[in-house]
Amino acid sequence: MPQKKQLSEKETIELLDILQQRFEKNKSRHENLDWTKIEEKLNLNPSKLWSLYQMENSGGEPDVVDYDEKTDEYIFFDCSAESPKGRRSFCYDREALDARKEHKPQNDVITATKEMGIELLSEEQYRYLQSLGKFDLKTSSWIKTPKDIRELGGALFCDRRYNTVFVYHNGADSYYAARAFRGVLKI
Repeated sequence: MPQKKQLSEKETIELLDILQQRFEKNKSRHENLDWTKIEEKLNLNPSKLWSLYQMENSGGEPDVVDYDEKTDEYIFFDCSAESPKGRRSFCYDREALDARKEHKPQNDVITATKEMGIELLSEEQYRYLQSLGKFDLKTSSWIKTPKDIRELGGALFCDRRYNTVFVYHNGADSYYAARAFRGVLKI
């Protein structure tokens, strides 16, 4: 049976309160945006609220980081200081997960993002996130990997060390307790 992708009224109220508090606490991420307009749009999109709830419950601390005037979309990123705790120890994709003979992780990043209704941050988006603050000082986050790298068995991840954002590679089947992924949701 497909999972219901709608929150209860109580869950909706609680999530909107959390998001509003985070929005107001971190004004530097969205100086010219108005919470009232964002909340209106969220209330019109229950499936997107459900996705934000998944981001929040897995430790992502989603927040508005931008507004796209062309598409009239607010952009939410996972803004937790470290890579979300509830999404760590995943390999990159299902192909990598299935290729592991033993010690398989519980899930993979690409499947998890689809289940949550979000997308994986790209390198450009990750660098933009890092322009808003200092993230992943002790952890790392998988990012979208170009097809040609993935076809050769690799996958990309990023972190911030020495006040610099680094992009690295790993085998797509690898997974670590200090690596998760960050998502983006457009509403």
